Amino acid sequence: MTDSPVIDTQSGPVRGTTQGVVQAFKGIPYGAPTSGGRRFLPPEPASAWREPLDALAFGPDAPQDRPEGSGNNAATQNNMDLPPSEDCLRLNVYTPDPAGRRPVMFWLHGGGFVSGSGSGAMYDGTRLAERGDVVVVSINHRLGALGFLHLLDLPDPHAADAVNVGMLDILLALRWVQDNVSAFGGDPNNVTIFGESGGGRKVTSLLAMPDAQSLFHKGIIQSGPAVFMNEPDAVKDLARRFFRHLGLAPDQRDLLKALQAAPVDALLAAQGKVLRELGRNAPGLAQTFAPVVDGRILPHHPFDPEAPAISTDKPVIVGYNHTEITLFMGRDPDLLELDDEGLRRRIAKIAGDDAERLIGLYRDAYPLTYPEPSNADLLALIMTGNSRYPIDSLRLAERKAAQQAAPVWLYTLTYRTPAARGSLRTPHALEIPFVFDNIDGSKRFVGSGPDADKLAECMRSAWAAFAHSGKPQSEAVPDWPAYDQSRRATMLFDAEPRVVDDFGAPERAAFGPVFYPREHQR
Repeated sequence: MTDSPVIDTQSGPVRGTTQGVVQAFKGIPYGAPTSGGRRFLPPEPASAWREPLDALAFGPDAPQDRPEGSGNNAATQNNMDLPPSEDCLRLNVYTPDPAGRRPVMFWLHGGGFVSGSGSGAMYDGTRLAERGDVVVVSINHRLGALGFLHLLDLPDPHAADAVNVGMLDILLALRWVQDNVSAFGGDPNNVTIFGESGGGRKVTSLLAMPDAQSLFHKGIIQSGPAVFMNEPDAVKDLARRFFRHLGLAPDQRDLLKALQAAPVDALLAAQGKVLRELGRNAPGLAQTFAPVVDGRILPHHPFDPEAPAISTDKPVIVGYNHTEITLFMGRDPDLLELDDEGLRRRIAKIAGDDAERLIGLYRDAYPLTYPEPSNADLLALIMTGNSRYPIDSLRLAERKAAQQAAPVWLYTLTYRTPAARGSLRTPHALEIPFVFDNIDGSKRFVGSGPDADKLAECMRSAWAAFAHSGKPQSEAVPDWPAYDQSRRATMLFDAEPRVVDDFGAPERAAFGPVFYPREHQR
């Protein structure tokens, strides 16, 4: 195997590197730069080239607002410190053998819809490609206001297509896969899209997008179900705030041209002010910058009031981590020790007079994972239930299963990391190093030893098996029944994985009525 392999794509030849038995091609342009007159508009394919293009290093990150100290998270090793650029429509390919014909696993990074990068260290596709016998593709695309500002209401006729352009970037990358992945040993007729957090929401949105249906065949949603997305009327105030911070009037005829001429730093500054005013999850919005149900690109909410009919033939895995919210609670001292009164006070903030009932429900709920839960354990579990990760995953599984067509599998990660003196328990993003089999580089986050090694083998093999066959069954995983509305089988991923029926019953009882119907969010 050559150390500098060259592969021909429809745009031109690319030169990669060899990482063990895997060939890696990084920073391949799949779209043209999105600056100037292309800003806020649908992407265009990258211009062709003739000489071999060096695909030796990751391409630029999408422009994004980065608070001081956020560039390299020491816990998750999710570095996002590459120079940002509006020439960010780049992708990375990891292949065991360009001469083969393997399933393709197309990764969508987290960070909501406002931050993140496909070049995070946890996302390195080398080991997943090698041990899973798959071709891994990861991408960057437009984020935040640059990718998800809704401009269809502008009087400027040139803004008629200025909506959901970040999702259109993803569609363009999926079309690139259809046109080119066979040259890298991938099968364009067997593409699995998978993602975590915001990446999971992108997967969920793609399941409801008509133009995406011929471009992929299966989906995996990790801690990121998007049951509903933003509605046009709900994002009008968001756009007005953004324009105001830029010193622009929303009714001026040349508004799109003014936005395209503005310095990107000014756009990010305005975006940052909006996020500080509203937060990432503002009332009435699924997220502050996110896909909009525009009636065309995204015709309706992804899984509300039911699963999308256009993707009934696509199998899905969906799941969440047992204490998702502990990643965001950070150094909260209550995660280590909390007395009874402190627990009641904390839970009363979200449940009011229902706090005692909620505490009692959770105290009795999880004998398998927390046989003698401490007050700190209960705080982590209840706050996670209140975060929507569990209940939205459960709702998505229910509605997918109700179609009685392609199956859906439900999981919960219950492995507890020793990081942060054990206070993090099973936080958001913990499953990523196990899925990619990258625990060696993430020991500060996931720990190490036989249990971590076994879990990596288990999750990586299940994900790869799903990519190969449409079923997450492998020798490392116990028999995992598809989800149905009577048994509600759930795979608990831990050092000793096991299937439990209706593991999410506490969340359904405690939070199902709170988060549905959708009008509660307005």
